[in-house]
Parts: sequence; structure tokens; C-alpha cells
Amino acid sequence: MKVLFLGSGTSTGVPVIGCDCAVCRSTDEHNKRLRSSVLISSPSTTILVDSGPDLRAQALRYGLRAIDAVIYTHEHLDHVAGFDDLRAFCWQREEPLPLFAGEHCLARLRDMYPWALAKEQLYRGYVRASCVNHAGKPFLVGDIEVQPVPVIHAKVETYGYVFRAGGSSFGYVPDIKEMPTRSRDLLRNLDALAMDGLCFPFHHTHLSIDDNIALMRELAPRAGYVTHIGHRVEYGALERYLPDFMHSAYDGLELSL
Repeated sequence: MKVLFLGSGTSTGVPVIGCDCAVCRSTDEHNKRLRSSVLISSPSTTILVDSGPDLRAQALRYGLRAIDAVIYTHEHLDHVAGFDDLRAFCWQREEPLPLFAGEHCLARLRDMYPWALAKEQLYRGYVRASCVNHAGKPFLVGDIEVQPVPVIHAKVETYGYVFRAGGSSFGYVPDIKEMPTRSRDLLRNLDALAMDGLCFPFHHTHLSIDDNIALMRELAPRAGYVTHIGHRVEYGALERYLPDFMHSAYDGLELSL
């Protein structure tokens, strides 16, 4: 199983429009962050996690041509607003593209994109998709096992996920403020775990960097990664601050598990 970080930034992306902070002015490519999304792949299956507003740029940058499904973490715009660009992945498909998400996210997608998700609107040239409510239960996409992990983030139903294939495991939780006990049990002792770490000080809807580190120590993955990073966090400084088993994610980072 491979994991490609298509984007590692928070909802604004980095650099932020109109900001002159040191990170936004940085020439280090590690500090240029598109909105958070990952691509999970095995030799026979490719899964896109979230279709954020940078999807077109991400697909062109990394040569993404085909996907087998989209899995959504939640309904916030930085995770769904690139929905229309999914049409490029529908043109070569005979069947609608499966979209997996919780009940609330699917309802919002239907409200936002009725032209694509109404049963009578499956026309070639447009997004042709089918909604699958995973209801928090494990499911399969090709040969990749997917376990939804409910977490608390703002006021919307939000999921992280654990992906397993070929004996390897990867957890992805890009937006989280609190984690229920049962969810912690689902994320323990993975090969790799990427988790929200927006900033160094307290944040009311996201983990801080220190919150992330404390939770990573408890969950004990073989390797931990910070993602969904804001513009006040400089890549090199974060790398030096993190414990040995952890790293900062960055756009284009690929993990082979």
C-alpha cells in the first residue's frame, strides 16, 4: 500500500492570501501547502480521500488519471469544494464513481450538487457518482479494507479512516479536536498515522502540535505525521521539534508501507 499526500495544509492553504508572515513568504517548497488530501493505492486499487478546492491542481501535479472511489472525512468546504473536478475521473467509467461518507456529509453533498447525485442525472461529461453511507462500519474498496473512525471536530459529523492492504496499515485523521475512547482503540499500533496539527497554540476546533504529539505517543504508530498544517508553522522548525518517530507531512510526500 502507498500513501501520497496531495495536500498537507489547512483550509486557507499556505501561503495565505494577503499574508506576509515568514512562512507565507518562504521559498522552501515544504512550506507551500495545498488543502489536505491523500491518495491511497495498492497495485489494483486507488482511493482519493476528500475532493478539496485544490483537486485539479493536485491531479495535474501528481499525474492522477483514475480513481476507484472517493472517501470523505466531513462536509467542510476545504474537503469537498473540488467536487466538480471529479468529472474527469468519470469519463472513462461505465459505472458511477462511488462516494463513501457518513450520513450528514452525503446529505450536504446532495444539497450542494443535486445535478450530479440525482438518479436521473447520470449523464456522460458530468460527474456521475453514487453515494454510499458507510454508517461508521468497515467496508472494502477493491483490495483495500477501510475502517471509519469517528472523531469530534467543530459541529459536524467527522471521520478519520484506517486503511489496510497487503499486511500494512495507515491511519488518516486530518480534522480532529477530540477522540473518543473507542476511536483511539481503532488507531493504535498502526504502521503509519497522519493526524491534524494545525498550530502550536490552542485551537478550539483542531489539535495543536503538542496535542498531536501527546496523542501520537499514546497511539504508538511506527511512524507519525502531522498534517492539516497552518501558516504559522515552519517546516524545518516543526521537524526539529517533533520526537524521533514523527515527521511533518508535506505536499508530495509518498509513503510505501
